[in-house]
Amino acid sequence: MRSLSAPAALLLPLLLAATQASAQGALQQERLSFGRVVAESWCANCHVTGPGARGPVGDAAPPFQEIARMPSTTEMSLRVFLQTPHARMPDYRLSQAELDGVVAYILSLKGR
Repeated sequence: MRSLSAPAALLLPLLLAATQASAQGALQQERLSFGRVVAESWCANCHVTGPGARGPVGDAAPPFQEIARMPSTTEMSLRVFLQTPHARMPDYRLSQAELDGVVAYILSLKGR
């Protein structure tokens, strides 16, 4: 069995890390896309769900971008809020994947 040269041995961990980061980035992008679809399907009746999105007319719930920019908005606070029944919000039963996606999507709007 042939051993790796010193430069190859140094590059291998970097290549593995880059591959893992790329896979994690793709998973995060997939989660955001799924979260956007869930939000557009279930939340758009009351919220403007993203930049350029059409929203409800009248006294509606706050836009997702506004929610994302609130100092109190964190991953944990969104998870708790979305799993707690509220008088003005329908009692949606989100699956774990839907919850993960919507939370990730809302948080992604913070900087937009």
